[in-house]
Amino acid sequence: MYLPQQFVETRPDVLHELIRTHPLGTLVVLTGAELCANHIPFVLHTGGGGGRLHGHMSRENPLWRYFGGVIEALVIFHGPQAYISPAWYPSRAVDGRVVPTWNYAVVHAYGTPRAIHDPGWLLEHVTQLTEAHEARQAQPWRVADAPKDYVNQMISGIVGVEIAIARLEGKWKVSQNRRRSDQLGVCAGLQAQGTDGAWAMADLVARRIKAP
Repeated sequence: MYLPQQFVETRPDVLHELIRTHPLGTLVVLTGAELCANHIPFVLHTGGGGGRLHGHMSRENPLWRYFGGVIEALVIFHGPQAYISPAWYPSRAVDGRVVPTWNYAVVHAYGTPRAIHDPGWLLEHVTQLTEAHEARQAQPWRVADAPKDYVNQMISGIVGVEIAIARLEGKWKVSQNRRRSDQLGVCAGLQAQGTDGAWAMADLVARRIKAP
């Protein structure tokens, strides 16, 4: 990933928070002569070493058959993103030398994946994944609410994925390269859009506003 120093984010708690808030990762693996990408919701475990990503995929998906060796995988987690209009920059009135851009926050996680077939591991994983996301519901659904034989049938149709994280890269392109007045203009422009995504990006920009 092209990573200018001004956009680098290395704080583990910030990187982990983005993964937890945006858990649908794009898993990219080189299989033979071609790249293969799959979209998988992950659960982040931070205990021990650099942490681990747990996910699962259909047993019919041939990708897991490439796991277990020395092959490295990349998982991309996309955070808030937004188009940035040059009309939001007060500096445009100086000489008009402004152009549009795109702000975004992403985390790249690298590691060697392994396939897991153990039913106990898989049941624990899908239970954790379900509990994490059902917690937002007024009446959370539980894995135990489904018939046990049906749950076992579903588990037999998936394969677990565990990736021990070897390294994390974070890129927060959130208007750090603009002067303070332009950063404030970006925040105002995003907030005026009134969408959840725009507000999320405005918050990221606000955290990086230069001191007066």
